[in-house]
Amino acid sequence: MRLEVSCQDRVGLAKDILIVLEKYGINLLAIDASNRGFLYFQFAEVSFDTLSALMPQIRKVESVHDVRTVSFMPSEQEHYALKTLLRTLPDSVFSLDVKGRIRIANESALMTLGMKEHEVVEEPLNHWVQGFNFGRWLSETQVLAQATRVQIGQNEYLAEMLPIYLPDGNDKSILAGAVVSLKSPARVGKQFNALQNQTPGFDNVLAVSDKMKEVLKQAKRMAQLDAPLLITGETGTGKELMAKACHDASMRREHPFIAINCAALPDSAAEEELFGFVRDGQIIKRGLFEEAKGGSVFLDEIAEMSKAAQVKLLRLLTEGSFRRIGGDEEVRADVRIICSSQKNLAELCQVGEFREDLYYRIHVLSFHLPSLRERKVDIIPLTEMFLEHYSQQLSSPMRRISPSCRDHLLTYAWPGNVRQLKNAVFRAVSMWDGSAELTVEQLKLPSYAEGFGYFDNQFEGTLDEAMRQFESSLLRRLYPAYPSTRQLAKKLGVSHTAIANKLREYKITKKR
Repeated sequence: MRLEVSCQDRVGLAKDILIVLEKYGINLLAIDASNRGFLYFQFAEVSFDTLSALMPQIRKVESVHDVRTVSFMPSEQEHYALKTLLRTLPDSVFSLDVKGRIRIANESALMTLGMKEHEVVEEPLNHWVQGFNFGRWLSETQVLAQATRVQIGQNEYLAEMLPIYLPDGNDKSILAGAVVSLKSPARVGKQFNALQNQTPGFDNVLAVSDKMKEVLKQAKRMAQLDAPLLITGETGTGKELMAKACHDASMRREHPFIAINCAALPDSAAEEELFGFVRDGQIIKRGLFEEAKGGSVFLDEIAEMSKAAQVKLLRLLTEGSFRRIGGDEEVRADVRIICSSQKNLAELCQVGEFREDLYYRIHVLSFHLPSLRERKVDIIPLTEMFLEHYSQQLSSPMRRISPSCRDHLLTYAWPGNVRQLKNAVFRAVSMWDGSAELTVEQLKLPSYAEGFGYFDNQFEGTLDEAMRQFESSLLRRLYPAYPSTRQLAKKLGVSHTAIANKLREYKITKKR
């Protein structure tokens, strides 16, 4: 039960109200005072009859204007607001006493330390955080705000220390402790970029592995050139992210970047969407190449583009202009074309499913994005980056990755690559169950075998059937690149007769 008493301030007012409460045998639990003319009292629940008799008696006290029941005390509201704020902060936050001992630690801090609240309260922060002596800092004659690099185990953080001073009423202050917040290097980098108002560009691309670092090096050079660019790689490797990064790092960054999913464009509407539409001399619709004037157009999954649209795109790349559907006017296209494909375009050209002349036009500059299987060093840093991002976005405490989960992340095949990893982490964070660690069960990754795909149930079949399936798949992929039995036999280290028999057995022919 809580009462709010509106009143005029006077000496002895609180004492007079306490006498009334005592008369009714009420044990007071807490009292708050507000400088806006209010007193608050908290006590155990009383009966309706007691409350009905009590409130008029309080109103009779001198200087009391009114009294009413309220849901919470001001101190309670402040306490739970602070608690909610600390819980939702992605950074680790500690409140220390003047000896450098932990008084309060938010959930992110407890997860960073890997400890429970009762295990850290009243313990020195230096038990876990190395690189700065908090006790010595708080014992200095004048304690000033500090920022320095510290370590917890093998991980580095930026520590920001702010002293807490309380006024003592004589124009002086008393040191009551300090607040310490820890930020990861990735979070510090994001804040710096936001402060500088920089375009993300390649800053959003994480590269720890040598293979990915080399790709970034190539991409940064190609971004400065204005020639068509082809980005290849499996699904989910980040082709659109890299295309946008190349645009942001180019001279065209002040102009539009328009991404088009060719697989989602129906053949009947592809030309109209890309090049525009004219009826009776009036422009009904401007195409995306016209809308992107001065900027870049990203054609995602170019292999899915219709044959008619391929012809018009070839003309645009050759002559630098195009005609709207139904129109005769030549429109100059001041755009850079960036394409992507997860399919082997050279192979599609051989079987007649993609125009060979267009392939050479879009394949002026190119780089290949490796799959996660080829850049395993990046898997854990990517997981930590996504964990931090979604924990902040969903106001969820930052968690550690359990040892068993780390092993699983590194051994999983990742057919969906970075996109699959990102989605798995988002699902785990959004369904957070209060645990301190990210586990294999929370990721809910389906069973997957390379070369065979997903398995929801146990594999059915014999080893011989599985070997034949793999052998057939391998020959179908290699035959377009080694289009004679002798070349293919030399590549695989077997006789050309054996290869000819296998091609015949699996009905693999050379289509042109």
